[in-house]
Amino acid sequence: MKNVQTGYAEALKVTLETITLLGSESLPLAECSGRILAKELYSHVCSPSTDASLKDGYAVRSNDIEKASPRNKIPLTLIGTAAAGLPAKSALSGGDAIRILTGARIPEGADAVLSEEFAVPEGDRIFVFNTAEPGRNILPKGADIATGELIGSRGSRLSPGMIGIFAAAGYDMLPVFRQPKLAIIATGDELVAPGQPLPAGKLYASNLEMLKSWCRRYGMQTTFSILKDRPELITATIDAAISTHDAVLTSGGAWTGDRDFVARTLSALGWKKCFHWIRMGPGKPVGFGTLRDKPVFLLPGGPPSNLTAFLQIALPGLLKLGGHGNPSLPRAMVKLDSQLTCRQIDWTEFVYGALTDGDPHPLFTPLQMSSRLKAIALAEGVIAIEEGVESLPAGAIVSAQLLE
Repeated sequence: MKNVQTGYAEALKVTLETITLLGSESLPLAECSGRILAKELYSHVCSPSTDASLKDGYAVRSNDIEKASPRNKIPLTLIGTAAAGLPAKSALSGGDAIRILTGARIPEGADAVLSEEFAVPEGDRIFVFNTAEPGRNILPKGADIATGELIGSRGSRLSPGMIGIFAAAGYDMLPVFRQPKLAIIATGDELVAPGQPLPAGKLYASNLEMLKSWCRRYGMQTTFSILKDRPELITATIDAAISTHDAVLTSGGAWTGDRDFVARTLSALGWKKCFHWIRMGPGKPVGFGTLRDKPVFLLPGGPPSNLTAFLQIALPGLLKLGGHGNPSLPRAMVKLDSQLTCRQIDWTEFVYGALTDGDPHPLFTPLQMSSRLKAIALAEGVIAIEEGVESLPAGAIVSAQLLE
């Protein structure tokens, strides 16, 4: 099959099927937020470890106060106090109550907690004027987490809330996938590193900075190089990078022009090409393959093509490499504020847009790509017009990838 005939969906499928996951490492909880869990984990303990009070009040026997009312205050004898971590010293008998604080263990013999506003304390007694049915204001043992309960699936991203659950479940270390170490190599005689003087006819390597930012958003470790269009220099740099990194991402030189050396360099190094050029726009010249069993992505140099090739092919592949169970951008349903028409019906076209509040779906407004960098900077979502679809009508509810 000629590479130019590869469809977008097929190219993405090939990418994800070709890439194998990195190994795992064990890290302390404090270092795991945002990382990807490497195996299924189950709770070691129940949380709470015992029935506990949900309120400050009084531990009681519900049948002792089942007839309590403002006109029929029932006296109970206070026989102790229970606080979180300091259980009551005595069991509860008929006619007794124990002062209890939030989080404290329910004393033996009690089956309810009466809120403190429903009792009047007088010395060593309280006068109760409301009922409390069995289980009232009690958090049962294991209500948050039960021993043996699945609390984390392989491939899930660990949020701060999940870190708290793992701590409650008895973990202090977690197995997580290694974060990919990525070499980003930009090529072009016209490129200048940001911060350096800009000679006439040159331009700053904005694609490089954009790619670095995207990769670091997902915790990837990056190194980067800006290279002149010299085949021997490109060859040496890629050869060295593949030995010290988990993946290589090239930017520029992906076409077949006289000075587009990257694909020829990779062929000389013996890469196993999976595809080069696919039916999508922008970003058609994107390529993917492996060199020494490590993924290599070729991105075209034009800003819209560069970003689209990265988001739609390279980023999913890199997320798969780092263990993400769902290696894609987040999605939401949006409403189109105008008709979207595909420029070529035999490819998948990606449209960038801004999002505004709508009810019940955000409103998607396509951005004009006449000012490429401004449109990229303002974009909040991306919609795909799939191959074979001529247009999407105004008002249609469709799925959009979220960039923010």
